[in-house]
Amino acid sequence: MKKVIIVDDEAQVRKGLHWKVDWEKEGFQIVAEAVNGKEALALIAENGIDLVLTDVRMPVMDGIELAKQCQENERNMKVIVLSGYSDFEYVKSSMKEGVRDYLLKPVDPDELQEVLKRMRQEIDNDKSKQLELERVQRLARTQLQEVQERYLLYLVKEEWLQHSIVRDRLKQLKLHSLLRENVKVQFITVEVRDLIEYSDRAKQLQMTFQMLCKEIAENQSGVFSFYDPNYTNMMHFLRVTDDSSNPSSLVKLIQHHVKALLKLEAVIGIGDIVTGLTKFKMGYISSLLSWSQSQLGTHSQVIDETVKKEGITDFSPELEKRITNAIEQTNLVRFKSELELLLGETNKQSVLSFSIIANRILFSLGAIAKKYDMETTQTQRFIWESQQAIWELNSQKKVMDHLIQLASIIIERVSTTRITDGKLIVDGVKRYLDQHYGSDISLTTLSELFHINSAYLSEIFKLQVGQNFSEYLVERRMKEAKKFLKDQHLKIIDVANLVGFSSSAYFSTVFKKHVGQTPAAYRKSLTKDVCI
Repeated sequence: MKKVIIVDDEAQVRKGLHWKVDWEKEGFQIVAEAVNGKEALALIAENGIDLVLTDVRMPVMDGIELAKQCQENERNMKVIVLSGYSDFEYVKSSMKEGVRDYLLKPVDPDELQEVLKRMRQEIDNDKSKQLELERVQRLARTQLQEVQERYLLYLVKEEWLQHSIVRDRLKQLKLHSLLRENVKVQFITVEVRDLIEYSDRAKQLQMTFQMLCKEIAENQSGVFSFYDPNYTNMMHFLRVTDDSSNPSSLVKLIQHHVKALLKLEAVIGIGDIVTGLTKFKMGYISSLLSWSQSQLGTHSQVIDETVKKEGITDFSPELEKRITNAIEQTNLVRFKSELELLLGETNKQSVLSFSIIANRILFSLGAIAKKYDMETTQTQRFIWESQQAIWELNSQKKVMDHLIQLASIIIERVSTTRITDGKLIVDGVKRYLDQHYGSDISLTTLSELFHINSAYLSEIFKLQVGQNFSEYLVERRMKEAKKFLKDQHLKIIDVANLVGFSSSAYFSTVFKKHVGQTPAAYRKSLTKDVCI
């Protein structure tokens, strides 16, 4: 039922309007009455009014001023003015002030009924448009969130070559808080578990849990969430912080919502505060390690294993590069040698240091496996078993054996790729471009990433795909741009940034060249198609 307020300084008029029509039959309910506009405004705010029927001449505040105030405060509210014949021209001139229609006194029941039918349709249409607007706005946030989340996962799991490219991409994705010099962040890992009386509920509500975490992060300043497919029933938070701030309020908020809304238990691991983009991987691993210390069972837990870093070997980008090069060059002997130097018994280090380095090596192996399209069931099983061995940490040798076994499988795949006609390498490059189309990618970057001569890569890419890599990249960007332009609430510059252009003018030029229309014209054509 649409809610109605009747505003008139004469009680008899208000009473008469009650019985002029069957209000409920027309879809309306009279919920309030007022003797002037000022009194009506207070009642409108309290009752969520959809339709105002008001006399034009009243003391304190007349109907025209009331209509003007209603338009300023709530544009979707409908105002019908009741007037005598002498006020007719005055009322007509007031339509611009927010008056939707008018009725002459004494009000004819048939005319009132006709007006109510129109108003009900208009109110329904307005509400449908509002719901669609809200849906599109949520979609806009979701699209940006998804790109942001994929990039955060990339930063904490995969190999990235140039610091400047990462910073440019963070700026494009509106992750400005991560661009601060020596930014301090803390990762928080959240797993949901079933209550005793609800079996399999965590699995069933996995998507709902992810959406809940996204909503929590969106409403917290400097907090982002992301999902790692390697860890089911989990979400991960990144919070920009300083050494003195405490994550307890965020942790309590997560626990409360998971328990109250999903009827699940939250097991939360709090990671160390780390400084700078290059330390994100270590921060992420520390939250996973904290979580891994949780007890089995279906009860909420918060594990804060944050410790000072004395005695922990710094796993620098140079060390990561050495590990990656050994695999890319299919040199298992060299990989074993590097592994022994980092994790061997002669290298005296703490359990925590061993766990962090082992995880960093595992992440590097996982990134290479992904690059060469090795996300098979067998590879995923080996990665998971290696992870389990690290968490259990009952044998250094067992952890190293798992990593060597995984490295052997990846090296075999890399070796096979190297001796083919180049198709597997090109497939890997295409997958990388499909995932990172928004980043500043050059042929030199790709050749370094895939450990192959740039001239040879350019040649085999053109041979296999039929176009050079830059043409393929532009086409991929234009394909994604078309998707983003469907969202009317993303600005053209936002779309440009999302697909890797820092200038909206240059983006428009490239888009028109490939699509035949400017981005604005293309978006307008989509709206016309919907209307038809």
